[in-house]
Amino acid sequence: MHLMSIGEFAREAGLTPKALRIYDDLQLLRPAEVDQSSGYRYYASDQLDAARLIAALRRIGMPLARIRVALEPRPGAAAEEVTAFWRQTEADARSRRMQVSALIADLRSKESTMTSTRTFRTRVAHALGQGARDAQLDAVHVGDIQWAVADGFGGTPSVSSRFVGMLAAEPQPIGDEQWDALAAACASGLDGEEKGSTFTALALRGDIATVAHLGDSRAWLLRDGSLRRLTSDHTEVAALVEDGRLTDEEARLHPRRAVLNRALAAGLPSDPDVTGVTVQAGDRLVLTTDGVHALLSDDALVALLSAETAASAVERVVDAVRGAGEPDNHAIIAVDILS
Repeated sequence: MHLMSIGEFAREAGLTPKALRIYDDLQLLRPAEVDQSSGYRYYASDQLDAARLIAALRRIGMPLARIRVALEPRPGAAAEEVTAFWRQTEADARSRRMQVSALIADLRSKESTMTSTRTFRTRVAHALGQGARDAQLDAVHVGDIQWAVADGFGGTPSVSSRFVGMLAAEPQPIGDEQWDALAAACASGLDGEEKGSTFTALALRGDIATVAHLGDSRAWLLRDGSLRRLTSDHTEVAALVEDGRLTDEEARLHPRRAVLNRALAAGLPSDPDVTGVTVQAGDRLVLTTDGVHALLSDDALVALLSAETAASAVERVVDAVRGAGEPDNHAIIAVDILS
């Protein structure tokens, strides 16, 4: 029996050695042989189909128990299990949709209309860099109480520039109920175009910071040395991780980890998440595009953003992005909440 090294097998399977080690740990695909002295894994060529199938099933979020059934050596096992899995997934979604609608109606009926009258001063710094890209498709909006970053794709003229232009043209800060309409207006006319943008925006009213978010740009809150992410990425892989269907390690290796499932783009839902957070003096609110957070870990960002002022925090983040090779457009806004 011809055995292949883990590197050779990974190349043939279209995976990575790290992914194969994960599948070994999960007992989905064991090596054909392990060198007892070095611990090095070897695989047989007839394991390639199983490796490719496991990767495909994990990409659609199939849980481990179902994958084991799909790998049974009987005709039609894989197709049957995928069909059953997807029927259950769709049924679960329908059931959850009804529960969510009822919950939203109940919560809205109980919501208070109390509004804070407290007003904070702010100090703001931002940066916008092109990196190694041929064009600048990121954009920023820096207002008095409203700020946004946007990450365009598909070429110029950038949808991100369109978005921040429309935001800047609004005579008043966008309210909670207006974001859907603004996003829809920005995404209109893109039918057939492979262009679009993400955005994450922030508005401060009293002691409430409202965050509107679409795509994989991010909003953060730095408080007392602790960094909290205020948004969830709208990507295929992020949804699978949140559902517990992919591990964080698998997500980092996933070939579709950057594929958006919501954005300002043709063929994708463009309704943003709109949430709020109560702020206090000493907080630092931060907006980043993925040219920043795709390069820098959360731990690295905590250290960099903990600088004394918003300006020095932004400067340190930009220096770190450049030190990491600056492969992409990148944007950051830091807003200090002052008493």
